[in-house]
Formats: sequence, C-alpha cells, structure tokens
Amino acid sequence: MQKSECQRGVQLRNRVTDNCDQRTSSSAQIKQRTTVPQSKSLVSTSSPEPARKLHPRPSDKLNPKTINPFGEQSRAPSAFAAIYSKGGIPCRLVHGSVKHRLQWECPPENLPFDPLLITLAEGLRETKHPYTFVSKEGFRELLLVAGAPEKAVPLLPRLIPVLKAALVHLDDEVFERGLNALVQLSVVVGPSLNDHLKHLLTSVLCKAWEHGAQQKQKVES
Repeated sequence: MQKSECQRGVQLRNRVTDNCDQRTSSSAQIKQRTTVPQSKSLVSTSSPEPARKLHPRPSDKLNPKTINPFGEQSRAPSAFAAIYSKGGIPCRLVHGSVKHRLQWECPPENLPFDPLLITLAEGLRETKHPYTFVSKEGFRELLLVAGAPEKAVPLLPRLIPVLKAALVHLDDEVFERGLNALVQLSVVVGPSLNDHLKHLLTSVLCKAWEHGAQQKQKVES
C-alpha cells in the first residue's frame, strides 16, 4: 500500500516537472518570436533615412533654408541690366569726389540713336545704382549732341510707350526720371511730340493727382 502511494507521488512530480519544462520552453519560443520583428522594424524605420539623403525629394528644393524663391539671386536681371553687364552701353560710370559723370567710349554724336536711345529710356525704370545714373545721364547727354532732333524724331513711336511705362511706375523716383526725360525730349523734337502727348497726359495727370493726395494726407496727419 505504501509502495503504490510512493509510486503515484513520483509520477505526479514527474508530470509537474514536465509541464514546467514545456511552459518554460514555450515561453522562450514566444519571446524569441516577439524579438525578431522588433529588430526588423528597427531596420525598416532606419533604412529610408540614408536613401532620402541620397535621393532628395523635389519638394526639398523649395526649402527656405537652402533656396529662397524670393531672394535677389533668383530674380532674373532686367533687360537694361543685362545689356549693361555685357558692355552694350558704350559708356562707363566715373566716380568723382563731388559728383559722378559718364565717360563715353567714343564721342556720343558718332553713336547711333537706334537702339541706344530706346535702351537708355528703358533703363529709367531701374531702381538700383549704377543703372539709375547711367540711364538718366546717358539719355540726357545723347539728346544734347549735334543732329539729335533728326535722329530722335523717327524713334518717337517706340520711345513714347517706354516713357509711359516710367510715368506709371509706382516708384516716385522712377516717375520723376521719366518726367524729366519727357521734358528733355520735348525740347529736342519740338512740335513733333504733339501727336504723342495724348498717350502721356493721362498718365501724368493720374500720377500728379496721386502725388497731391499723398501730400495732403501727410499734412493732415
């Protein structure tokens, strides 16, 4: 009787031991299965980063830290600035102690007005130095040469739209340069300008009214 009970106790302990070993092995397998996907997930999340650096997205080009689409470098130069930088204007600016002046490569009377006078008129819309001075002074000096009336009158149909663009400019200094150029041109060509004044008077009157309104607002404030 005692032997049978002892045998049963031994068998029960063996079963408990086997069950514990099975549970231990199964838990180890579960842990191993769960750790493997984690390592894969780490690899998958870290792998696109170097690929992104090697192959930048098109949207990265618009990153303001690298490229400013509104910066000065991205803006194309004006027609006058491009011609001036290529030496298309046959004069250069000489800086003096009191005031600046132009030095022409050859006497201005020997230069063709077409297209030089029109190009200088287009430069009146510039707002940066030295383009502002070169266009303003070059236009004035070119109209002072001998034979200027005969050379300038045929160009009036092309000059008037260019001067009008300066007269309707938002910058007051550009408007002033355009108005001075129109006065200089009228002195040279005389009555030949009358037929074209109707295209300019509206712009001049609108700008004068706008300037008067601004001055009135400053006084009242």
